[in-house]
Amino acid sequence: MNGYTGKILRLNLTRRKVSTIGTSKYRHWGGGHGIGSAIFFDLVKDKTIDGFDPANVVTLMTSPLCGTLVPAAGGRTEVQAIGVQYYPNWYTRSGIGGRISTQLKHAGWDGIVIEGKSDRPVWLDIRDDKVNIRDCKQLGLWGTDTRQCQQRIWKYVAGKGNYGNWIEPNAKSSRLTTQRPAVLTIGPAGENLSRMACLIHDAGNAAGQGGFGAVWGSKRLKAISIIGTGGIGIHDPKALLEMRLRHTRNVRQGAYVNTVFAKGKPRVPHRPQACVGCHGGCRGRYEDGVGNEVICAGSHFYKDAKTLDIQRKACDLLNKYGLNANEMFTGEIYLKDLHKKNALGADTGPECPLNFDDYGELSFARQLVKMIAYRNDGKGNPSQFGDDLGEGFIRAAKKWGRHEKIMEYLYPFWGIPFDEDPRHHLDSGFGGILGDRDINEHCFYKLGLNRKASPEEIARIYTSKMAPFQGDRKMLDFSDENMYSEHIAKLVSWHRWYTRFYKQSLLFCDSRWPDLLNPHMPDKVGSTGQAEPAFIHAVTGDRLSFADGIRIGRKIWNLDHAIWTLQGRHRDMVRFSDPMYLRPGRADPVLGLKDGKWQRLDVSKRRLDRAGFEKFKTRFYKLQGWDTATGYPTRATLESLKLGYVADELEKNGKLGAS
Repeated sequence: MNGYTGKILRLNLTRRKVSTIGTSKYRHWGGGHGIGSAIFFDLVKDKTIDGFDPANVVTLMTSPLCGTLVPAAGGRTEVQAIGVQYYPNWYTRSGIGGRISTQLKHAGWDGIVIEGKSDRPVWLDIRDDKVNIRDCKQLGLWGTDTRQCQQRIWKYVAGKGNYGNWIEPNAKSSRLTTQRPAVLTIGPAGENLSRMACLIHDAGNAAGQGGFGAVWGSKRLKAISIIGTGGIGIHDPKALLEMRLRHTRNVRQGAYVNTVFAKGKPRVPHRPQACVGCHGGCRGRYEDGVGNEVICAGSHFYKDAKTLDIQRKACDLLNKYGLNANEMFTGEIYLKDLHKKNALGADTGPECPLNFDDYGELSFARQLVKMIAYRNDGKGNPSQFGDDLGEGFIRAAKKWGRHEKIMEYLYPFWGIPFDEDPRHHLDSGFGGILGDRDINEHCFYKLGLNRKASPEEIARIYTSKMAPFQGDRKMLDFSDENMYSEHIAKLVSWHRWYTRFYKQSLLFCDSRWPDLLNPHMPDKVGSTGQAEPAFIHAVTGDRLSFADGIRIGRKIWNLDHAIWTLQGRHRDMVRFSDPMYLRPGRADPVLGLKDGKWQRLDVSKRRLDRAGFEKFKTRFYKLQGWDTATGYPTRATLESLKLGYVADELEKNGKLGAS
């Protein structure tokens, strides 16, 4: 199978057993998220279990494009399981870049399935088809930070060899490589089951959302190391290379460094850092080694540090200890505000061990990070405050009676901070609450600030590609009058379907795809719609139309929604937090129609309307083919997607919607 290796590694930690799943059974899902959800549905019989339950199944999946020359699609990996960060815990996802998927493919695997729980800390050593579950004790891995762990594994795998020279990682194969293993690991936060613990690869690639670091910690899995010496079959290498060159020339996304910390860009010699095969290095590799690969939310933690150098080192601490940057960034501001209002400790909760006189110094950030990672006072002593924060900011706030207060810090739903305000960014806000997490998908990111085309051009070009709703320009009308309409329901639907397949299953990078509007082309029309299917065909030989991919994305979206339904999701639960309805938020301009003309609109004073959002949900559920009274999937819809077995399980559990 071109693009695929044909097998998925199945790991049972309880029984210390390694086996194989044939990829062919799941190939029709594409890869990544689609295969991960299908395997999860098959293997997890009780979807209502807690994320810490040993029966929780974690999947790490590649796509047929991983490890190839498809631009910005060769280096990502999809991680899925029941998470522990959110409130309540949903089946969820995260993505991670770097080298993991490429090494997995070169080792001969399309993905990894992790089941059970080890009786002692272990790590997984993958060298081509040779797979060993090893005790952490031998290398002293348990208790190390994420960088110490990787360095010890690199040294162990290299043996007497030196990276950069040829090494023979698997004596049975007699094949050589110059590469280091790709290691995915947890830090102390994951070991101590901090709910905001993440998975870290290399210096700063993180599977951040979901609390997967804590899930691994509960399974006593410290790390997975992968090194491969094989290759990947390509259907048409010549066409693939020609398309890559044409795309990178026309898109002109070139290498650039996107690592800008809250206090500015470091004046340190640096070079771009990219995932395998990417044409636009969005991460920074700094000469002094501080803040390497930190990006986006990870570079905004501790924004009030006294110096840029302190902030860079503080951001490094998150990756070393393995903590979610998005929640730490928001939660740190929340704690500072409570301190200013004399609302920490005493009558409001347990004693806070932090000394806010040191706020802005590195010592404060270090103590805060260690306090949450170790669930103590950050200095090795027991602390109820630190233990509470280890449960996540939303759970701690609820315990302290500060649940409503934390919602003001843009915790709009499911107990997590959100990167875009739902009162203004309807695609992200509505899509997130109808799913499992902040969707963090930037297909329509800040279109009101896009000056490379007029508002009318943006609406026309974008919607011309949005099959099966192409041509409905009001899908990009974010005005007050249109925000709860069927047009926006179509926008959210298309966004869910496109990203579920092309971004999360085929693993086209969110930062680079879709290419909808391209100011470098004479007509400003991007390559999306033609490029994605062409790249898929060049690699796999499959003749898949763009609309076919959207239909598979709809199928994956329905499977995920069925899992959430089995976990207890009901229409009545899909409500934003009160501040979203009661107070306006800060906002960038949005696109919209005013007096019949496309304009950039100021919606900074906008609040959500409860009745309006209820009407939107009805329109959205109807468009999906779900029961509008409950939000449950219907048999007719699921069977039309060849998901009759999913309908059977829903019916068995009393969760099947009325047609």
